[in-house]
Amino acid sequence: MLTRKQHELLLFIHERLKETGVPPSFDEMKDALDLRSKSGIHRLITALEERGFIRRLPNRARALEIIKLPESVAPGLATQRAQGFSPAVIEGSLGRVRPVESPRDDTPPAADTVAIPVMGRIAAGVPIEAIQSHSHTVSMPADLLGSGEHFALEVRGDSMIDAGILDGDTVVIRRSDAADSGDIVVALIDDEEATLKRLRKKGASVALEAANPAYETRIFGPGRVRIQGRLVSLFRRY
Repeated sequence: MLTRKQHELLLFIHERLKETGVPPSFDEMKDALDLRSKSGIHRLITALEERGFIRRLPNRARALEIIKLPESVAPGLATQRAQGFSPAVIEGSLGRVRPVESPRDDTPPAADTVAIPVMGRIAAGVPIEAIQSHSHTVSMPADLLGSGEHFALEVRGDSMIDAGILDGDTVVIRRSDAADSGDIVVALIDDEEATLKRLRKKGASVALEAANPAYETRIFGPGRVRIQGRLVSLFRRY
């Protein structure tokens, strides 16, 4: 699943290649997507490459190759562009602390457990989208969760390893649009990309702090970051 901006950039590159045979420059991409800096384009290009939609050709400036288009895009680009795309915001039916009467999993949880929906993947590293889909559920003891609604996300990346959160872990998040400075949160940046980081409040600005010295702290101005929830638990398989 791609974010709206990733879709827009992929379509822009595809159309430019069809028209001229030459990929657009980073400045042209930035202007087409109405972004403030080329660093945002670099992040989108990296995300598209990691997902297998494009390939950067070595030793050639501005050399991009489209490998594939999303299935919904390939049959009709005009239709897809008209439909538009929504940012990946975690919403919908989330796990509540109560006995589950009819879970969808094959093995019903016990009466004192809660079925938590796994909503996709979250980046502990370079931000990726939080996928808004219910892939499966995990069962958690109710007394480990506390009150409120919960969802789970699979962690990708190593930027939170010093907080004990490893690549491949599953984190359990209590849904909330507020958090205290120092909390580990799911943060949605510019309504586009979600990441798991420690929140630091700096006046009107918000800092998202990694727990790995290899990653820099990123600071955002007012209105650019929305809290989706706070970390309450995690588990991993060996």
